[in-house]
Amino acid sequence: MKGVIVNCLSELVKEKFGEDKWEEALEKAGLNKRTAFLATEDVDDQLVLKVINAVCETLNISLQQAADAFGEYWMCNFAPKIYSVYYDGVNSAKDFLMRMDYVHQVSTKNIPDARPPRFEYEWIDEKTLIMKYNSKRGLIDFMIGLIKGVGKYYKEDLKVTKLSNESVKIVFP
Repeated sequence: MKGVIVNCLSELVKEKFGEDKWEEALEKAGLNKRTAFLATEDVDDQLVLKVINAVCETLNISLQQAADAFGEYWMCNFAPKIYSVYYDGVNSAKDFLMRMDYVHQVSTKNIPDARPPRFEYEWIDEKTLIMKYNSKRGLIDFMIGLIKGVGKYYKEDLKVTKLSNESVKIVFP
């Protein structure tokens, strides 16, 4: 996984809960409290999961609460600063989500060893989308949090339902 993911998590925890909570989580994950990650650095998936679990333990929150907080923070605070080009010309949650597979493909094209999740789309009707998650990481709960974050960014009340570990149903307003 790329370091940018951990950097976003770090920024979120520090901003909302304080730097001491982030340092505590790093130590619980077996890292030095001053550990830093480069945005394009490859970070072992298991290490990232250890950090996420340590954040959950430190803050006394569930994985789903962490995923939802991460998704909202990524979409509304972190990504617009560094990935603003992917927001340009997009006016709705539907349009944004329909671009995600392409965005992952393009944004990681020149990054060695990048393995972002890939998505497939199946429309049930004009308001209902089945979005399929293709990744060996098993982080569909974070995908759900990110989709909810897309809804918040575009001020749309999306109904998001996990169908399996590989698919989510999204109902647009």
